[in-house]
Amino acid sequence: MYVPELRADWLTQTSVHWAYSPDQVQRLLPDGLAVDTFDGSAWVSLTPFVMAGVRPPGFRTALRPFAETNLRTYVRGPDGRDGLWFLSLEVATPVMLAARAVGMPYHLGRLRLNRHAGGLEYTGARRGGRPRYRLAVRPGEPIRPSRRDVWLTSRWRAYTRRCGVLWETPVEHAPWPLREAHVDVVEESLVRAAGLPAPTDAPLVHFSDGVREVRLGVSHPIRSARAHPAGPRAPVAHRTAGGKRP
Repeated sequence: MYVPELRADWLTQTSVHWAYSPDQVQRLLPDGLAVDTFDGSAWVSLTPFVMAGVRPPGFRTALRPFAETNLRTYVRGPDGRDGLWFLSLEVATPVMLAARAVGMPYHLGRLRLNRHAGGLEYTGARRGGRPRYRLAVRPGEPIRPSRRDVWLTSRWRAYTRRCGVLWETPVEHAPWPLREAHVDVVEESLVRAAGLPAPTDAPLVHFSDGVREVRLGVSHPIRSARAHPAGPRAPVAHRTAGGKRP
């Protein structure tokens, strides 16, 4: 266990996943990180959700709920442990911009979640820039997660890079309760803005009502990242289904 730096609830989350070649993703990663793969493919996920009950250090009361959307991929750190690398983070409140101090690529923008009969629509546009998205989904019935589902959703650390040094942020929460989802609309330019070609294949989609009492630990630099880089930029193959906290 660790002393949490921030607590929050992550709610009403949709994840849209696209497969890419490992080489396409690896070139976007810093030294010290290697792309993680499942059945030979790297994956990139667009994930809009609602942040609620956020209690940053020094705040006596929780912030009002706000929308956030991340574009992420799946990696292995210098010690071989799996985690996330964020290609971009869109957020509707300036408070979260403080996380740029440890390299979190936050961008302030206009983000909204609209509910309608049987469905949800997420929209967002980065302030002062062109990247934007619109995602309309219809959540379905609960599913029993497959090995790939667990691989995509059970990640217990995020890596960032600041001043030439890799940082790690640990996270704890209950397993995501997953539901099937049907996509009616997916329009986005975040993927190309991150340096990847626009997706061409139909995505894999998950919906979750969310997890509560998420605990984010204190970010810390990985001092060995400079002295012991991950070596050649080669993909790391999936070995286990994961799903447990470190």
